[in-house]
Amino acid sequence: MLKKVDVVVFDFDGTLSCGDANIEFAKYCFRRSIRPWLYLPLMAVASVGKFLNPGGLWWRENMRRFLTESMVKKFAPGFIKQHRRERFGWAKDQVIAERNAGRRVVLISASPDYLLPALVRDIKFDAVICSQMDKRRPWKYKFLCWGANKVYAMDEWAANNKYIPRVIRSYSDSASDMPLMEIAAEEVWVDRKTGLRKRSK
Repeated sequence: MLKKVDVVVFDFDGTLSCGDANIEFAKYCFRRSIRPWLYLPLMAVASVGKFLNPGGLWWRENMRRFLTESMVKKFAPGFIKQHRRERFGWAKDQVIAERNAGRRVVLISASPDYLLPALVRDIKFDAVICSQMDKRRPWKYKFLCWGANKVYAMDEWAANNKYIPRVIRSYSDSASDMPLMEIAAEEVWVDRKTGLRKRSK
């Protein structure tokens, strides 16, 4: 029998943490390896694709084409340690408060699986849902957790746990999360630069 549960959903980049983990990790790699610099022409072409189709997969993969499995193993631990300091101070306390109120708390982000779970390991989410990458080709997506895909991913998590989710609150900084925000009873918009609440519905 399915159980109805109250769910609170958080985005990560720009909502719980300053900046974008994907972009910041790329910068981290640029400072430590010559390989990303060799891919600048491809990135320039991919940036045009981003302008033409913001939700597209092709440009996302080619912006990260420089990544290798060995680079992720070498650079991800140091980046994770550094980027965890960029988290907004209220984040952990708010998650605790929502859990203490008896709600399931879910993090749903486009950030990759080789970064996000470790970035929030100290926060007790009921689920951490993120983009799934090809391990051997970490620039290639197996599942892009972005836009409407976030709703599909949450529904799959709920079904696997025999839940009927009632999203009572959703936190985000980006209009790309509108599919998830629209199913929430309350929309909480966060200023990605300051971490402060902008408006709620």
